[in-house]
Order: sequence, then structure tokens, then C-alpha cells
Amino acid sequence: MRMPGTVLGVGPGVFILALLWVLTLLLCVLLSRASGLARFSVILVFFAAVIITLALVLFPRASELPPPATEIKIVDTFFIGRFVLLSILSVVFLGCLFVFLIHHIMQPVYAKPIRVPS
Repeated sequence: MRMPGTVLGVGPGVFILALLWVLTLLLCVLLSRASGLARFSVILVFFAAVIITLALVLFPRASELPPPATEIKIVDTFFIGRFVLLSILSVVFLGCLFVFLIHHIMQPVYAKPIRVPS
């Protein structure tokens, strides 16, 4: 079962960690080109990324196990109305069948008079 808020089966935390490390790598590459004391700030950026990663991994917001799925019970609240509607429809159908039987199938056929030649 897929949890809501996931993409390809992983949550937003994985994307936050990936973005954090991509930005860390980019900042380390940019700072490695610098000269002087700014060059050593790469170590601070790297350790800051490690600390943030450890905080996100060790203190997750959600539980590791999904909540147990509750069984969905379907209740027909319109049962009596549906039953009354079915009863009325059955009575109308039987009435129409009776009228069809009387007027169409049992229609009287009168005999034609025989002409007697004179």
C-alpha cells in the first residue's frame, strides 16, 4: 500500500537529504577554488551537512510502520426507500402487463359475415 505524499515509494525526507548533499557538494566545489582562509570553510560546510543529515535520520517525524488499515464497512442507509421504490415499480409493471394482456393479446376478433349469393 502506498503512503500519501510519496514519489516512487520514497518520502520527502529522501529528497531533502539529496538536495542537502547536492548543495553541500556544490558549495564545497565553489569554496575549494577560493584562496586564503575561505578555503578551509569547506570542512565546516561538510560537518554542518553531516550534522543535519544525522539529525534528520535519527529523529524522524513519522513512525517507521504505517498505521494498521481499518476495515471499511459499507452501510446501505437508503435500504427502506430502495425497497419501497422496488415495490412500487413491481406493482406498476404487473398493472401494465395486465393492461397489455387485456387490450393487445386478448383483443376480440369478430367473425366476418358470410355473403350469401342470391
